[in-house]
Amino acid sequence: MKLFCSLLLMIPCVFAQGSKMADGLYAVFATSEGNFTAKLYEKETPRSVENFVALAEGTKAWKDPKTHAMVKRPLYDNLEFYRVMPAEMIQSGSATGTTGFDCGVSVRDEFLPGLMFDRAGKLAVANSGGPDSGGCQFFITAGPMRSWDGKYAVFGLVTKGLEVVQKIATAPVHDEKPLAPVKLLSVTIMRIGPEPVVKSKKK
Repeated sequence: MKLFCSLLLMIPCVFAQGSKMADGLYAVFATSEGNFTAKLYEKETPRSVENFVALAEGTKAWKDPKTHAMVKRPLYDNLEFYRVMPAEMIQSGSATGTTGFDCGVSVRDEFLPGLMFDRAGKLAVANSGGPDSGGCQFFITAGPMRSWDGKYAVFGLVTKGLEVVQKIATAPVHDEKPLAPVKLLSVTIMRIGPEPVVKSKKK
């Protein structure tokens, strides 16, 4: 997938296929079933986005399950969508392929009334059900899941390749474990347009 962009000419960035993208921060998920792209809600849920981006790029330390040492390398390379709730969601972000993976990272909950599970493609922080228990794992919805509103922090929306998400969500499973898990090859972070303006605090 190639991205063409000219900041000097102020021409909007477009994918080779011709679909325009609005300014913002994006995550491109490369999988063994194809790619999909999510726009990240960096203004609305800054903690969740900053945590996800840092883990994807390897700038934030996380716990290696083999050595138990805190390491700085991209976490989301060569993982699996190890958990699938058919027609509901797909989950990844675990280096052990289990919900119990302790990555040594936590992020405070960011539940916003305006960010709801009202459609497919919502990207959210997975958690254990307790307060501020999210860390490195995430999931993407394959349809509306309004019963999850206020329980998980939504920090992005799939804007391209939703059909890939929905294809992964139809995989045959046994107790939510896909019989042939789809690979998450990498997550690439990219920005379209200028950095957001940060307002200076009044003295």
